[in-house]
Amino acid sequence: MKRLLILCVIFLSACNQNTQKKESVEALYDYDVEERLEELKITLRSAPPPVANYVNAVKTGNLMFMAGKGPSKADGTYITGKVGVDLTVEEGYEAARLTAIAQLSVLKNELGDLNKVVRIVKVLGMVNADSSFTNHPEVINGFSDLMVDVFGERAKHARAAVGMGSLPRNIAVEIEMIVEIQD
Repeated sequence: MKRLLILCVIFLSACNQNTQKKESVEALYDYDVEERLEELKITLRSAPPPVANYVNAVKTGNLMFMAGKGPSKADGTYITGKVGVDLTVEEGYEAARLTAIAQLSVLKNELGDLNKVVRIVKVLGMVNADSSFTNHPEVINGFSDLMVDVFGERAKHARAAVGMGSLPRNIAVEIEMIVEIQD
């Protein structure tokens, strides 16, 4: 009987902690993300289809693993070229920003509602550059800055910004991310 009582106390304590944790997560939602996109004049497009034998996103538990996307413009073409050679850092920043919009489009398609995003967890940003280029973080900031503009503090993420000798179809950047979502 004593064991049962102890187990009940432990269970109730865990439930209370989960409730407190949930309340603290809900406190992050002080505005509507969909309305925030409108304020920022960001228009999401239909999610670009995979170009090979993979999917745009895989959900496991409360994590969404997003496949790498590139900087697609509204007309479906991509920003191409090596940053530091063909493109300036500022143009690379804009390419990363367009990539963020492409990822948000996929995320919206997968979730139906971007308010289900709890946190942007991890970002891997790859910059098409030659071996002498070293400003990869400044380029990938275009992605990170847009995510923070949209989601606020819950978009602050762990990140890697690396240079690549080439990227598919000569795109300027490719970025993938891991997102925590509400179940």
